[in-house]
Amino acid sequence: MADFHQNGSVATLHNLTHMPLEMMESQLRQFSATRKITLILPSLFAELGRDALSRILDELSGATYINHVIIGLDQATEEQYRFAREYFSRLPQKHDILWNDGPRLKAIHNQLEAAGLAPSEPGKGRNVWYCIGYALASQNSDVVALHDCDITTYSREMLARLVYPVTNPAFPYQFCKGYYPRIADGKLNGRVSRLLVSPLLLSIQKVCGHLDYIEYLKGFRYPLAGEFAMRVSILPDMRIPSDWGLEIGVLSEVWRNLSNRSVCQVDISDAYDHKHQELSKADASQGLSRMSIDISKALFRKLATDGVVFSQETFRTIKATYYRTALDLIEMYHNDAVMNGLHTDRNQEEEAVELFAANIVTAGQIFLENPMETPFIPNWSRIQSADPDLLRNLHEAVAADSAGG
Repeated sequence: MADFHQNGSVATLHNLTHMPLEMMESQLRQFSATRKITLILPSLFAELGRDALSRILDELSGATYINHVIIGLDQATEEQYRFAREYFSRLPQKHDILWNDGPRLKAIHNQLEAAGLAPSEPGKGRNVWYCIGYALASQNSDVVALHDCDITTYSREMLARLVYPVTNPAFPYQFCKGYYPRIADGKLNGRVSRLLVSPLLLSIQKVCGHLDYIEYLKGFRYPLAGEFAMRVSILPDMRIPSDWGLEIGVLSEVWRNLSNRSVCQVDISDAYDHKHQELSKADASQGLSRMSIDISKALFRKLATDGVVFSQETFRTIKATYYRTALDLIEMYHNDAVMNGLHTDRNQEEEAVELFAANIVTAGQIFLENPMETPFIPNWSRIQSADPDLLRNLHEAVAADSAGG
């Protein structure tokens, strides 16, 4: 089906004719002769026991244009780390595992913590941040891509399409975001993007007026996608949050550092599914409840740095506007689903909206009560300035872990 959507905020690269994977990979092998590609895989040890990651590794075995794979391994004991080394050994590419819970990387983390430069909390953001540092320390890549390890519908075409725009020397792009339809088992997925981010962006615009940053975010078809690729040259200056606001935080840094002409989004799959988080209404520190708070905080922090002034009244107004907007969108999503023979649970969707509305106010209160909070992990340029030996130490620690010494 032809779809030439372009809204002017960021370039949208479609998958209209389905270029054969062999042709795309052949071109990528040519490009990678001068633009080396590294893939980052942030992983929990628990994911090594799931079919999704095993399939991902099988698919990656055919991605011969990948120069280096960096695996960030969280929540692993020494025995589990050694199992992970064997588990990932099937990869034909050069690959390294960051054992984030091992004594060597913990010592580096403690060193940063003593200097006030460490990520504030464990999670995907911290894992990715250390992997980025290791990619910089390795000095063997020009392009870095990232995707999650729980994609149940993975094919290596996703990766090929993700890295192509920033690897092709004829293209101007330095950052590429993946997007895809969120449909599985006959229903619409992507609840946080559909039911939180989209109506929240519309509501902020209604309450605060036109903001270029909000227009930029609205230009992304799936702003919470965990798949993105970028030129290594922009990594040292990127600041990312350590919580679940990672994806919004990355887009915010791209907005701060790059011209929109250097940014694109690309259709990487006809079908995408992964492990779904629970709504977690009873525990705001878990599941989609925590995610909604972290994402809302990331948006409010960024807008504040652009000069938007917030108060409790502002957040109450945004909440009220959001609630009405989200309910209207639920109706649109339902009708769209019916037209395509899909299903939505109106009751569950409204329950999610009610929770997200309350969490918008919670995020606003946290923002107002912590004006001195440092929202982002320091960028690697600052780390290198504070301790010129740290990247080398990180590289040596990973090598020592791998050698078993």
